[in-house]
Amino acid sequence: MRGFPAAARPGVVPALAALVVFAILAFHPALLNDGDTYWHLAAGGWMLDHGRLLDRDVFSATVTGQPWIPLEWLSEVAMAGAYRLGGWTGVILLFAAAGAALVGLVGSRLSRVLPATGTAATLALLFLLAAPSLLARPHLLALPLLAGWTLALLRARDEDRAPPLWLPLLMVAWANLHGSYLFGLLLFGVFGLEALIAGRATPLKVIGAWAPAGLLTLAAAFATPHGLDGVLHPLALTRMRSLPMITEWRPVDFSTFGPVEAALLVTLLVCLLKGVRVPVVRLLLLLFVLHMTLEHQRHQAVLAVLGPLLLAEPLAEAYGRAGGRAVLGPRGLVAAALAFAVVAGVRIALPAQRPDGLNTPVTALTHLPPELAQRPVLNTYGFGGWLMLTGHRPFIDGRADMYGDAFMQRYDAITRGNQQALSQALERYGVDWTLLRPDEALVPILDVRPGWRRLYADRWAVLHVREAALATPWSLERDLIARPAPTSADRALGVQSRGQVNGIEPSPGCRRVAARCSVPRSSERDRA
Repeated sequence: MRGFPAAARPGVVPALAALVVFAILAFHPALLNDGDTYWHLAAGGWMLDHGRLLDRDVFSATVTGQPWIPLEWLSEVAMAGAYRLGGWTGVILLFAAAGAALVGLVGSRLSRVLPATGTAATLALLFLLAAPSLLARPHLLALPLLAGWTLALLRARDEDRAPPLWLPLLMVAWANLHGSYLFGLLLFGVFGLEALIAGRATPLKVIGAWAPAGLLTLAAAFATPHGLDGVLHPLALTRMRSLPMITEWRPVDFSTFGPVEAALLVTLLVCLLKGVRVPVVRLLLLLFVLHMTLEHQRHQAVLAVLGPLLLAEPLAEAYGRAGGRAVLGPRGLVAAALAFAVVAGVRIALPAQRPDGLNTPVTALTHLPPELAQRPVLNTYGFGGWLMLTGHRPFIDGRADMYGDAFMQRYDAITRGNQQALSQALERYGVDWTLLRPDEALVPILDVRPGWRRLYADRWAVLHVREAALATPWSLERDLIARPAPTSADRALGVQSRGQVNGIEPSPGCRRVAARCSVPRSSERDRA
């Protein structure tokens, strides 16, 4: 390919790895398993509809009007745009492309210094470590930027030159996509320090070389609709006392063998066998990222990206550099593009739907009497996003920073079965129905609570209603007849017919249709 040097072409191994990851994410249901995906879509959709940024809550039934800083507004708009263009398939392809870009970028660095087997093994370890974080959420859109940012700084150090002046432009995008951009500022400082130590004989020269890009990058970090609040808010979030209530903010659990332990053991084995030596500044950075990962599970993906990039050169020095990497020629590039297009085409030909799942109580909501749809609900934390996306007003959702510590701690007391906290919440917020996971402590309490009845239950969710909230004795038959025909927005959510979502008919246990159909009482379990 004339005018396109081999050094600039993608390597065969990184290209194949990117294709494999693209295919896995395009067809792996777990990509949409996080409840936060839904509230990000709802927020992005609102911003597209209104043509302005959200600055306060408009979704919940409990803190309506509460100021809110949507740090990830650009990601949310992109997600909502993909959703409107292609439904769930559009969202999946957006994030599959981000995952493929991440692997391709990291692989491009590895393949320049490691043999093909080493590159493939390291990318496999990256995928293993990052797999729990490969979810349709803004952080996945930001991970390729983290990789590209680190690559640019590493290349500047490799060539002993100043960072490129296009980095601030990347920072502008990153700062509006995800709060992890603050880590980009830290990386710039770390590599700048390394350059200063290496050039300590002429410190003014080093400072002069790095200062322009550094000052522009710092200014770019403030180029968001939030200004200073956009910088301070992520820092305030990390100090919330209620964060341990959220799984991803908990420390890594070593009671069972998991990805972090596997990655650490393999890395230790490989490094200790050959006495791999890492430059001290990069070693300190690596240890800091490891500390972040052990403290909060959500940082596994950061370790998965930075670990291979920081260790590639030391591993190559210890095990021997690649003798010459295989790159894609003109036909290879065309074949790779066609392969990606085929995978995307198959995914489009098989449109994705949202069935019932851990954070997706599809069927349970079809059994909610229409007159209660806009009434206050008490819901499981993970159900809040789906409730928002389907037009209901949740008690709580994944925006813990907006709800605040006091609210989160009250909610924790409720879900632990504190009767006083439950009674206060039901009264204060006028809750008329609840949507909870079957294993929650509140479920058996509501089963026997006077004035409440179990309306529906399946393996994913349990629906209770306050009997006084039902204007008339409710029947499934009348509910199905009364439901309006699905709108185009409903169809995008998977609603195909009245009383049916994703082709799922109401549970047989709720089909007690007679002259006057009643719903299952608290003593009756739906055995669907």
